[in-house]
Amino acid sequence: MRGVLRIDKTLALLIGILVVGGGFAFASAIFGLVARGSTNMSSVAFNHAVLGVGLGLVALLIASRLDYRLWRRFAPHLFVATLILTAAVFIPQLGFEHGGGRRWLSFAGLTIQPAEFLKAGAIIMAATYFCAIRTRIESFRWGLGGLLAILAAPILILIAQPDLGTLGVIVASVLAIYFTAGARFRDFLIILLTGIIALALLAYMRPYVLDRIEVFFNPQQGPQAEGYQVRQSLIAIGSGGLAGRGFGQSVQKFTYLPEPMGDSIFAVIGEEFGFIGAMAVIGIFLALALRGFTVAAQASESFGALLAVGISTYLVAEAFINIAAMLGLAPLTGIPLTFVSQGGSAMLASLGSAGILLSISRKKNRA
Repeated sequence: MRGVLRIDKTLALLIGILVVGGGFAFASAIFGLVARGSTNMSSVAFNHAVLGVGLGLVALLIASRLDYRLWRRFAPHLFVATLILTAAVFIPQLGFEHGGGRRWLSFAGLTIQPAEFLKAGAIIMAATYFCAIRTRIESFRWGLGGLLAILAAPILILIAQPDLGTLGVIVASVLAIYFTAGARFRDFLIILLTGIIALALLAYMRPYVLDRIEVFFNPQQGPQAEGYQVRQSLIAIGSGGLAGRGFGQSVQKFTYLPEPMGDSIFAVIGEEFGFIGAMAVIGIFLALALRGFTVAAQASESFGALLAVGISTYLVAEAFINIAAMLGLAPLTGIPLTFVSQGGSAMLASLGSAGILLSISRKKNRA
């Protein structure tokens, strides 16, 4: 057995394709601001290109060169720090509300969404914990009890914001780590039942959750309200046909699609590049998932394997939840398309996490 110090080139190539391709998609989508009378195109472009992609690539390079085992040493500190930062949105002088959610911090002229960094914090914490108690994971106290301890604070904070999309990604990533570490099928059934009950209670307590679920089952409901985004997204994707209208030729991004640079950007891609382009995007994310899990399988030790599973799940689950929502296959959540959508915080967090995954790929087992 020997350690290999070079990063996984296939994984790096897939990430590069998504970032570069996402840049072209963003460049096309941003012109949707013209018809909306927006005067801040340069500011939006700067925030995405420099604060998102630029700083994100710096974070990727640094994280890919650091020994990923360093994150294990500081896992509790990082987790607590990201929890405090995410909860800080409720401080009146720092946090502000937009679109019905209080999810952002504003200081020194910059705006960040701290919940994006909580994803990585929770994943690193979960990988560290379940690696440490792997021999006791089948017990309720150390297994399910530890899972609840890790998820309790993110659940409370993100429901209060509310940001159920981010919460879903965190839960999916931590659960992937939990079951990879050796949890029983019995635990899966308990978690599934608990999740159904929790979702029912949430829909009862938060009417907007019930509205989104109803729109999911009946997209024609509220065509000018809850169902508007799904309806316009399906029109955009459907009008793209097999090969699309052509780069930059989307019609729906002008006044029709909400957030064409954000969570609706897949609809713009589908309209401009058609079924072929949409399937290519899905195929690249599937390849990214396969490569990420391959890195996990080849990791030199259990912490690296669990961390790779969590990060791969985060990056790909986030993308497929976004795509499914645009296709009417899942309720709208407002989460971005990984490496593509506008969002400095999301881009920085996802590229930094991808850098950790590349770092894990440097040290893998070879027979």
